[in-house]
Amino acid sequence: MPAHEGHHRSYDAVIVGGGHNGLVAAAYLARAGRSVLVLERLGNTGGAAVSTRPFAGVDARLSRYSYLVSLLPKKIVRDLGLDFRVRTRNVSSYTPVERGGSPTGLLVGGGERRTREAFARLTGGEREYQAWQRFYDMTGRVAQRIFPTLTEPLPTRDELRVRVDDEEAWRVLFEEPIGAAVEDRFADDLVRGVVLTDALIGTFADAHDPSLKQNRCFLYHVIGGGTGAWDVPVGGMGALTDALATAARDAGAVLATGHEAVRIDTDGSAAEITYRTADGEGAVAARHVLVNASPQQLAVLTGDRPPTPAEGAQLKVNMLLRRLPRLRDSEVDPRDAFSGTFHVAEGYQQLATAHAEAAAGRLPTAPPSEIYCHSLTDPTILGPDLVEQGYQTLTLFGLHTPARLFDRDNDAVREELLKSTLAQLDAHLAEPLADCLATDADGRPCIEAKTPLDLERDLRLPGGNIFHRELSWPYAQEGTGRWGVETRHANVLLCGAGAVRGGGVSGVPGHNAAMAVLEELGG
Repeated sequence: MPAHEGHHRSYDAVIVGGGHNGLVAAAYLARAGRSVLVLERLGNTGGAAVSTRPFAGVDARLSRYSYLVSLLPKKIVRDLGLDFRVRTRNVSSYTPVERGGSPTGLLVGGGERRTREAFARLTGGEREYQAWQRFYDMTGRVAQRIFPTLTEPLPTRDELRVRVDDEEAWRVLFEEPIGAAVEDRFADDLVRGVVLTDALIGTFADAHDPSLKQNRCFLYHVIGGGTGAWDVPVGGMGALTDALATAARDAGAVLATGHEAVRIDTDGSAAEITYRTADGEGAVAARHVLVNASPQQLAVLTGDRPPTPAEGAQLKVNMLLRRLPRLRDSEVDPRDAFSGTFHVAEGYQQLATAHAEAAAGRLPTAPPSEIYCHSLTDPTILGPDLVEQGYQTLTLFGLHTPARLFDRDNDAVREELLKSTLAQLDAHLAEPLADCLATDADGRPCIEAKTPLDLERDLRLPGGNIFHRELSWPYAQEGTGRWGVETRHANVLLCGAGAVRGGGVSGVPGHNAAMAVLEELGG
């Protein structure tokens, strides 16, 4: 509870929302000597970047919502002195498939020789592997050039193009639908699908969508960290937000949970934020307000016209297993297959079919998804007894399930989708996944699923959209402002995922909003 409870007080900055971006902003501003108050609606900070024990009586602390780290700049970790680490996954991905009546698949990772041999086993030659190398060499160069700009003032489109310094890459990523590049460079349907999936995480789009929203999603997925590698947060995602909360508090910021901001009144130079607690309403004054919430929620707070509604399109499933299941493809160890990203029903044509079915208002017949096992890379999220007994976690992220599909009956559709999603996985297993699931203290299977509507209810993600709205290009456009966090109110900034260069667990919007404030204040 803040010291100002029950009476009026002024802060240099009030941050609405204690998600990871709000905590980043709070830590930067407090370390710069500014007085900072964070108002968080829930009983804990962290937003979607939290770790919880979802299964009764089971000592497994899972990353309940967001779960991997790529876009968090090392600069933020260093600047804020965070006690936070990530671990690299030795395997990038495994994608099972049946060909010629036999189970096989594509394992990417574990060294160049192993990957080359896996491509040859699947495709019968070198062509696809060489195309893969050329394509990701290109995206790797782009990543090295673009990622450092995320924590700088927004470049113009022309400035970013000069920085990329590769006209072919610019055309592929920024000008033509990513489907054209995938089809031009790769011949194998499974390989094409593995490439395309990075364009579809939380993004409901076809490979050839003329809006290029799939390209923007793909770009953010391949530039993270300057390498595109997606790493495992040691201790779970909550370890990051716990470290950020500690850094903010240690620097002098006040974190007030159970405080829901309900209105922002501003004249552009001073603001008053009205908040609600279990005991009633209060108000606090601030020179700057940083909103770590969606653009829709920002509009509600300021009384402005809300932007076009967002829509999420994913299924998130958390599981705890007594053991990893055996695979039909006996050439691959389950510990390798599940330590990277395990692609299910994500062939190129399967993805196109699933999108078409969902766009027509039907659940995909073969729901695409991807799965990984956090505990193989970082067993610290499990209690010692569970580790000793060989328990493992599984995190599943389903694609092409827009929120509109759940409107008729969220609970019933969730169960139907979960059943068909797991059936697609079971088709590649030598034993049913259900036989491997752990049970909680009440004897129930350790599995929980979240639809877009569940995320909207639990976290106020608009339409369950994990990016708050469609991702933006990482360059300046009309009205974006110098840092990409500005709003029409001079002293109100958007520091959530809906800011330009937002989305994912990055801290970038929080950093940029803090920089915008400090730049204005001259410090």
